[in-house]
Amino acid sequence: MLHLKRKELVHTDNIFAPVSGQVIELSTVSDPVFAQKMMGEGFAIMPDADESAVVAPVSGEVMIAQGHALGIRRDDGLEFLVHVGIDTVGLKGAPFKVHVKQGKQVASGDKVVSVDWSQIEAAQLDQTVMVLITNSQSNLAALDVDYQHVGLGDLLGKASAKA
Repeated sequence: MLHLKRKELVHTDNIFAPVSGQVIELSTVSDPVFAQKMMGEGFAIMPDADESAVVAPVSGEVMIAQGHALGIRRDDGLEFLVHVGIDTVGLKGAPFKVHVKQGKQVASGDKVVSVDWSQIEAAQLDQTVMVLITNSQSNLAALDVDYQHVGLGDLLGKASAKA
C-alpha cells in the first residue's frame, strides 16, 4: 500500500485509513448493530493504538463532529461515518479531542480527532474503529476494501456511488 500522497492519489472513489491497524470485515465486530450492517456497509480497523490521530478517510463536508463519531459527506453524495470504539459514547467525550467543525470541508488525510486510547482501554471498551457508508442502501454502487494491515492515511479501498 502506498502512503497517502494527495496530489498523486486524489480520486473521488478512494478511501484512506483513518487509523493504523488491521482492516477487518464489519461482520466480525462485537456490536450487532455494526456487524449486521444496520448503519450501512463498511469495514472496521483493529487500531494499533500507538498514535492518537484519526484522519479523514475521504474528502468532503463534515456532517457530524462528536469525537467518538465523525460524519463526512463526499461530493458524490456518499455519507461516511467513522465511529471510534464501541460504546464509547458513554465516555461523554473524555478520550477525544475534535479538530474539525460541522459544516466545514476536510480533505482525506486531514487530522480530525485525537484519541487517548488508554482511557478507552481503562473503561474496558472495544477500541475497534468502524467506517460505515450510512446511505449505502440507496447510494452505494460498489465497495472494494483491502483487508490487510494499514498505516495511518494509507489507501485501503474504493467506494463508488450510484450514477
